[in-house]
Amino acid sequence: MEIVELSAKEPAVRRFIEELWLPYYRELEGTVDAFSLADDVDLVAEELPFRVDRLDSEEYRTWIAVDGFTDETPLADADGELAGYIAAEVDEAPSVFDRPDRLFICDIYVGEPYRGTGLAADLFDRLRDWAREAGCEEFSLDPHVDNERAIAFYEKLGFEKTQSHMVASVDDCEER
Repeated sequence: MEIVELSAKEPAVRRFIEELWLPYYRELEGTVDAFSLADDVDLVAEELPFRVDRLDSEEYRTWIAVDGFTDETPLADADGELAGYIAAEVDEAPSVFDRPDRLFICDIYVGEPYRGTGLAADLFDRLRDWAREAGCEEFSLDPHVDNERAIAFYEKLGFEKTQSHMVASVDDCEER
């Protein structure tokens, strides 16, 4: 298993979206209403420019685990199954706050056949290296409350719950 950084090149990003990002969000929408995907758009075509633009930034990175990756072939053309990924961005502390810079974990996903193999921990190791390089002293993330397996994994890594994220419909929120 090789863990490679995803480049901002469209063919590689397209493969990532089709083989990892879309399956992750399809799985997520099955359990979390807030992640329902649109039915009336080409999801890959819509996500591709957004993802390429983010990957072009120095503050955002994605690593992909490839099972069977054996050489320096571009990811778009490489043999091997895409097994999982982790994506994060630097969250610099504004000067008015007394907190260190953090690496915010945007997504982590491991495909079903690879769950329980230690791959998620390997992806975190890669992220830990980047956090140190970027001068970040903390990680942060926002797991969904219904994702008990993920929360248990994060707690095992040493994450602690520090706040809650709440959402309300504008129409359903009571006027005062």
